[in-house]
Amino acid sequence: QVQLVESGGGLAQPGGSLRLSCAASGFIFSTYAMSWTRQAPGKGLEWVIGISSDGSTQFADSVKGRFTISRDNAKNTVYLQMNSLKPEDTALYSCAKHQGWSTRDPRDYWGQGTQVTVSS
Repeated sequence: QVQLVESGGGLAQPGGSLRLSCAASGFIFSTYAMSWTRQAPGKGLEWVIGISSDGSTQFADSVKGRFTISRDNAKNTVYLQMNSLKPEDTALYSCAKHQGWSTRDPRDYWGQGTQVTVSS
């Protein structure tokens, strides 16, 4: 059974940083691409950033130069480092598993999410 459990959310000031973690289980983590998505209040789901099983990364223009994604296959964990946070980054952040090794493959599982609020 696939499980994805996020942690690390909270309140940050504009310009601040947060690091999110997503612990995965129930599948061979190292062979699948993983992504982070977010949903702000009243808005649709937005794909934020992803990492393929070979370690290559892709990101949305909205987070370019501010967010990075990494994975530790030994710990079955994917991380999201968020720097230079903006109020518009406020959202529920969820990690997602893809159906294959590439972030171009469809996503098939999501975690429950962790709330990130950016406010002074």
